[in-house]
Amino acid sequence: MDCETVTTAQARLESLTSWDADWKGLRVVVTGIGRTGFSVADTLAELGAHVVVVAASDDDEARANAETLRIVGVTEVLLGPATAAELPLVKGQPAELVVTSPGFAPSHPLLAAAAGAGIPIWGDVELAWRVRIKAGRPTARWITITGTNGKTTTTTMVESMLQAAGLRAIAAGNIGTPILDAVRDPEGWDYLAVELSSFQLHWCRSLAPVASVCLNLAEDHVDWHGSFADYAADKAKIYANTEIACIYNAEQRETERMVEEADVQEGCRAVGFTTGVPAISMVGVVEGLLVDRAFIAERRDSAAELAAVADIGDLVPRHLVANAAAAAALVRACGVAAAHVRQGLLDYHHGEHRIQPVATSDGVLWVNDSKATNPHAAAASLAAFNPIVWIAGGLSKGVNYDALVQAHASRLKAVILLGADSTALAGSLARHAPGVQLLSTRAEAGRHVEPGQLRGDAVMAEAVALAASLASDGDTVLMAPASASMDQFTSYAHRGEAFINAVRELLETQAGGRS
Repeated sequence: MDCETVTTAQARLESLTSWDADWKGLRVVVTGIGRTGFSVADTLAELGAHVVVVAASDDDEARANAETLRIVGVTEVLLGPATAAELPLVKGQPAELVVTSPGFAPSHPLLAAAAGAGIPIWGDVELAWRVRIKAGRPTARWITITGTNGKTTTTTMVESMLQAAGLRAIAAGNIGTPILDAVRDPEGWDYLAVELSSFQLHWCRSLAPVASVCLNLAEDHVDWHGSFADYAADKAKIYANTEIACIYNAEQRETERMVEEADVQEGCRAVGFTTGVPAISMVGVVEGLLVDRAFIAERRDSAAELAAVADIGDLVPRHLVANAAAAAALVRACGVAAAHVRQGLLDYHHGEHRIQPVATSDGVLWVNDSKATNPHAAAASLAAFNPIVWIAGGLSKGVNYDALVQAHASRLKAVILLGADSTALAGSLARHAPGVQLLSTRAEAGRHVEPGQLRGDAVMAEAVALAASLASDGDTVLMAPASASMDQFTSYAHRGEAFINAVRELLETQAGGRS
């Protein structure tokens, strides 16, 4: 597009700030046809835009989604790796907008071509924010949550606390319900608790949440962002335009610095959360109680009791206390009463695959922490147990394991490596835990797999059997990979289920042998 055309298109996009704006005829390319891409294309078709969807996948699910999208009015759906590599025309003309799915990095050829042509690129969250206002439907206030770890737990805790207060609220975004599906709910919501990944934040520019938090920051997704500095900069976007309170981690200076540098609305406060005794304008812990010294008039010399730490659950490691404190700060910023914070914690259902006790047998505790997909997440679970037979490894995403191993080497009895290539973790163990026994599952290539059994399941079964041979009374077998799962499993959930199934089958076999 020439400069005049680009300027005209951008001016039109700036006017698109509600569902009732003039979206008709807007030429849009949507990348991806999974849950996010499907919701984007479906929304834009409903708005009357001309939509072309491109996706590298061409499996049965993708083809079924493509057929549905054609039925609802999507102009064209292009499947397969070759189609996803180029920026297509829409109705024979250049696109005016690209809305991308999180899996597409900014360096992807299609997105690079759009950027080079001056075509704006949004994510699904940016689109959702722009269509959230619709005549005749309540407009939800957004509470936004990010961080390297703890996002899902904190987001669902916020949801539970809001619901305990009698508010119509739902967790959405990078969790469960796609944000556009939540926004389009015909009844509307009082609040959306929105989990945002760094991928989603990268494409955001208009969000103005009522309260926001970056829970923590550690090296992750460097392969997608290009550098840790760029990753951190995208995480910091969570605080932009916040209305009432920016919540930061008082135990991590980097998150407080993000708040200091954020451009927020007039009157917005900075409020810290901590697992220790809170200072003024913080939520923290005193003698086993979660307390508020931020959202009370007498905060200089007193604190309001919100809940007992024991209300969070039976197994409450430090990071879970931090998540609860952050969630409490977010909802207190929105006026939720202390009693509803406590009730929300009591009602809260702990999700699977995050420090999830699976079984105890012969004094050995088996714990599934498959959601520990990076070193920072694994550190939280490693700190909770001692001694540990650690099942770890997978797709490293370019991170370094030295600090993780160095900090927890004294807790390790043995390590069993998963992953098609765990050389980075193995190297860190050799350097910083040379006395710890190290075992590996057999290489995937050429190994025997039972009919109907996925390779990841077979690898996990072998890892669990090795762990059982090493663990004794008082030990914890902890599956906290510190790596992504996609080299051997379809997802972290699949990896976690493989661990749970393997443990149960092993213990059933052992019990049968004793009878």
